Amino acid sequence: MTESTRLTTPFTARATADEIIAGVDLTGHRMIVTGGASGIGRETVRALARAGAEVTVATRDPARAEDLVAEFTGPGPGTVRALALDLADLDSVDAFVAGWTGPLHALIANAGIMAVPDRRLTPEGWELQLATNHLGHFALARGLRDSLRSAGSARVVVVSSGAQLRAGIDFDDPHFARRPYDPWTAYSQSKTADVLLAVGIARRWSADGITANALAPGVIITNLQRHLSEDTLRSFGVTTDETGAVAVPDHYKTPAQGAATTVLLAASPLVEGVTGRYFEDNQEAAVVPGGPEPMTGVAEHSVDPAAADRLWTYAEETLGARRR
Repeated sequence: MTESTRLTTPFTARATADEIIAGVDLTGHRMIVTGGASGIGRETVRALARAGAEVTVATRDPARAEDLVAEFTGPGPGTVRALALDLADLDSVDAFVAGWTGPLHALIANAGIMAVPDRRLTPEGWELQLATNHLGHFALARGLRDSLRSAGSARVVVVSSGAQLRAGIDFDDPHFARRPYDPWTAYSQSKTADVLLAVGIARRWSADGITANALAPGVIITNLQRHLSEDTLRSFGVTTDETGAVAVPDHYKTPAQGAATTVLLAASPLVEGVTGRYFEDNQEAAVVPGGPEPMTGVAEHSVDPAAADRLWTYAEETLGARRR
């Protein structure tokens, strides 16, 4: 991809989700935001609902979204509801899909976990980060494909991370059964898988009127960092004072700024018809070699069509084996 073919927008890296969507009317649009009860997911929900959308917060604990639902109860342009969804539990994913009726204009795969300190497995034997961040979202998107198709023009938005630069998919041992478990390698692998999910959907579902793109939201302090030690947070420049209050570095984004690129891909007319790409700071990112050095861009291994096809086949076979 050359510099001239990358999509650009007028928005800066500090734009908020509301600024991205100003003037866009989403009345009649139905959208799902996984992990929408907290962090950048919550700000994504707010921006979309303020623009008139009917937003479903898909979360493990719907009670955590009660205040968000209440915020959009009564007169106003949009509505919010919360439904139970545990992406690490395929029975929960199946139940969510079975309960969904009608068209779906946008599926925002926002939920995720990061740097789980020890190797944890789902009941199926899947490494927890890959299961939650990728396999659960794969099952959800595939289960909702007919609803996306029936919308006529639908978008899938997958929240990845700059961590995708650090590791590709180890197809020989994706769940760390034989290689030593490393929390950051596992996280990076799962975030590469997220980008490859968008590439895979773009390669398969375009004829259904469905586009798919992935993004990095930037660096934000949210509940995602709950598994990180104080030493790790300090290495990232995050400190606490004597009262325990967090001092966030100036280069970190607010949750509303972190939600901006998600909202751009979910609802802005500027990206209508765009599919199979990766964005950061409200712009399409450059494709770069992966490894420890790059700080921005999307790794070649994260947008490799052959890897996307191989991962798609792997996910289908993995989910199929679970059901046999």
